[in-house]
Amino acid sequence: MLLRQAQPLLRKTAVRQSALQTLPANPRRYAQAAAAATQDTKPPVALFGLDGTYASALYTAAAKTSSLDSTSKSLAALAEVFKKDTKLSGILTAPTLSPRDKSQIVQELQRHMGGVDKGETVKNFLKTLSDNNRLGILQGVCEKFATLMGAARGEMDLTVTSAAKLDSKTLQRLETAVAKSEYSQGKKLKVVPKVNPDIMGGLVVEIGDRTIDLSVSAKIAKMNKLLSDTL
Repeated sequence: MLLRQAQPLLRKTAVRQSALQTLPANPRRYAQAAAAATQDTKPPVALFGLDGTYASALYTAAAKTSSLDSTSKSLAALAEVFKKDTKLSGILTAPTLSPRDKSQIVQELQRHMGGVDKGETVKNFLKTLSDNNRLGILQGVCEKFATLMGAARGEMDLTVTSAAKLDSKTLQRLETAVAKSEYSQGKKLKVVPKVNPDIMGGLVVEIGDRTIDLSVSAKIAKMNKLLSDTL
């Protein structure tokens, strides 16, 4: 009789012991592991602007689903689409786009990703942009996400803006020169060439939080200011 009454109590005790055995022996290690897991999903650098906010949210979502690599490849493919089709950015910002138009655009963008979208992370992201009328920031998101991935790999963006497209040899010489300077901070550089006819000539070099403006437009602006101050 006593044995029967004791059996439920014994079973409860065994369950408690089993649960205790699943906990880590060192609570501090458990806390450190939890903190590391949270840190791994956090964007490596802070970004600003609406496209930066969306890029950071996408980074966190991709990190949580272990799809950072495939997400990066998908956005890189979309970035190439923007480079080849200069009118795409204007189309995405058109206020006259109907829900059907947006759906067709999203489907077409998915086709350009070539099936590398693991877990459909980017597909869901594109739908979110479409539903919130934010497809117009997609190009910026692609650029900002690349910045996050570079930072996660210990890279630093070296953005070189010129009035006309620069050849690979010139870009390589610039990369080598900056890599030897204090601006690189000993990090691996990732060259991001851009073309902006408005600078009229020369270069605008951006690395980290520094900007070196050697453009013709900047020199003209300084000259005009000097003349206006003199007069």
